[in-house]
Amino acid sequence: MTAAKGRYILFRTFTANNYLMQLTAKLVQLLPLQTGTGKNGAWKKQDIIVETEGQYPKKVCISIWGDKINESLLKEGTQLSISFDVESREYNGRWYTDVKAWKVEQAGAGTADKAPNDEVYFDEGQMDSKEDLPF
Repeated sequence: MTAAKGRYILFRTFTANNYLMQLTAKLVQLLPLQTGTGKNGAWKKQDIIVETEGQYPKKVCISIWGDKINESLLKEGTQLSISFDVESREYNGRWYTDVKAWKVEQAGAGTADKAPNDEVYFDEGQMDSKEDLPF
């Protein structure tokens, strides 16, 4: 993936109302694996800290759930390509935001579902109206 001017979050339109969010960054910290049992059975969650490149590097905490956790890939210093969703929720008047990975692979690894040539970097000025928003 090519980054322009230090921007590393890539948005690509699937349909008029959905976007693919992808981040390429270096794994800088692997937090302890969390496990538990809920009403749907056993679960596990791995939080990782990644850092983007560029003039103003950003650190992002990303959660990986269940069978998406690939321990052999999650080594500090590894460049990762991460497809993710962002979700916010309210609890007791405060808002919390999660970045949840749904696909994690080594950066530069060729895959069949690479972004086509129509990929663009998201710019709010590109949106014609509020009707284009997914919410």
